[in-house]
Amino acid sequence: MARILITSAIPYINGIKHLGNLVGSQLPADLTARYLRARGHEVMFICATDEHGTPAELAAAKAGKPVEAYCAEMHEVQKALGAGFRLSFDHFGRSSSARNRALTQYFARTLGEQGLIAEVAEQQVFSIDDNRFLPDRYIEGTCPNCGYDKARGDQCENCTKQLDPTDLINPRSAVSGSTRLEVRETKHLYLRQKSLREDLRAWITSKSDWPVLTTSIALKWLDDGEGLQDRGITRDLYWGVPAQFEGAPWQGMDGKVFYVWFDAPIEYIAATAEWADAQGLGDEAWQRWWRTDKGAEDVRYIEFMGKDNVPFHTLSFPATIIGANRAGGAQWKLVDYIKSFNYLNYDGGQFSTSQGRGVFMDQALSILPADYWRWWLLSHAPESSDSEFTWENFQASVNKDLADVLGNFVSRITKFCRSKFGEVVPEGGATGPREEILIGELTARIRAYEGLMEAMEVRKAAAELRAIWVAGNEYLQSAAPWTVVKTDAAAAAAQVRLSLNLTRLYAVLSAPFIPDAAAAMMAAMGCEDWSWPGDIAAALEVLPAGHAFTVPDVLFRKITDEERADWQTRFAGVRT
Repeated sequence: MARILITSAIPYINGIKHLGNLVGSQLPADLTARYLRARGHEVMFICATDEHGTPAELAAAKAGKPVEAYCAEMHEVQKALGAGFRLSFDHFGRSSSARNRALTQYFARTLGEQGLIAEVAEQQVFSIDDNRFLPDRYIEGTCPNCGYDKARGDQCENCTKQLDPTDLINPRSAVSGSTRLEVRETKHLYLRQKSLREDLRAWITSKSDWPVLTTSIALKWLDDGEGLQDRGITRDLYWGVPAQFEGAPWQGMDGKVFYVWFDAPIEYIAATAEWADAQGLGDEAWQRWWRTDKGAEDVRYIEFMGKDNVPFHTLSFPATIIGANRAGGAQWKLVDYIKSFNYLNYDGGQFSTSQGRGVFMDQALSILPADYWRWWLLSHAPESSDSEFTWENFQASVNKDLADVLGNFVSRITKFCRSKFGEVVPEGGATGPREEILIGELTARIRAYEGLMEAMEVRKAAAELRAIWVAGNEYLQSAAPWTVVKTDAAAAAAQVRLSLNLTRLYAVLSAPFIPDAAAAMMAAMGCEDWSWPGDIAAALEVLPAGHAFTVPDVLFRKITDEERADWQTRFAGVRT
């Protein structure tokens, strides 16, 4: 049994997330966590709300609420929606927690003591009309790299290029829209990333198994233009982790907080500590996941994120860890594998939280259960390239994969058995050559499915799972027990017995993708045996003759053309 730590990108607190956010980190992380637990591994799956920084302040101001109250409210909303999509976090924390404040200040102090934080006088944009310095995300303008006219002062979400506010063309205040901006001098703390450049390069290039997308983005940022630069880690904001604190190796940072991209990844560690606190456990319970001097050297740490988050998780956060580890004493775990995703687009455009474009998590759950969405999103995950959500494709996938293949198999066999043998697994004859062929195919496909899941090849794993469902349908169609029963009831009973056991097996295999449907299948089979199949022939004999079952409700209903057209109109791209 291995110990595996899984984190997914921490979503911003500023509103409900869209389906692109979901498939870019949390959902595939949940898929992997569920699968690895099913295989008997010890898994710690951590996420949280990212509550500091400009987005939180802007969203709170727009909602007319104090930022603390807004964040507390939205944390509960996002937590509930995660539960609605059956995201199986061990803990869903908050970056505003006391644990994160303490750990962020610990890392800052340690880095400062190692000479890796510099005090820098810099020129910063000041808004005359707002009467305040504007942090980078409070400034919008045109990206000098790609021409996108809604680029932020820290990064262009269109081309992912890291920016400074002064790089923007035609900048404006995101608070008031004012263009009456001027540059004034102020002082901030900078993480001296440049001095860690070769350490980072050696670490990144040692990860030969990383996805090409992850490594290419990391190396591009490391070498693009002048290469990796020192990065400001404080901002002039009210809401955040204070940069001036007892024991800090600097003065004059009153009124400043740490930059959200400094403290947010540290929340992965803090949220694990929050988990331990919630369980009434001591520090050793979370330190064994994060500190290599406390046992974490045996942990495999996997991060899931969209490609826009890759630079910070391959450079800035690792720089924090590598720099802190130079101090000796506490030694912190670096990520072992980063699974990154491209973008999911929406009906010819882009999903966008800031612009309210696309289908959002609450809207999705209001029209269909979670499994419908989980299946489509995972089976179309944007791994090798961007992918696109269209209502036509969604309808076709639900109807053909879930209703016609899996749902049809379960419905046909349970209803047929009830009509001919009652609601018990029937006794009957032995299996024959047809069943042996099926077992051989299932064995090969299930081993392939396992390999793909372990490699985190999400789309290919979904395709293999669907093929496993198809194999059952083809067997049932070929065996035709409804015809055989007329002349050989014992043979038909054997076919039905195998097919009911296959239903239980489908529940086990499908649970990482569609947990609610899997639970319904298992409940209908009157079974609680979720053991992963080793010997497939043995797995198809778990339910003995005489075992009671029930006919489940329809697992998946079909989406009608009228519904599809209605949803396409209702969710035309702008959230009101």
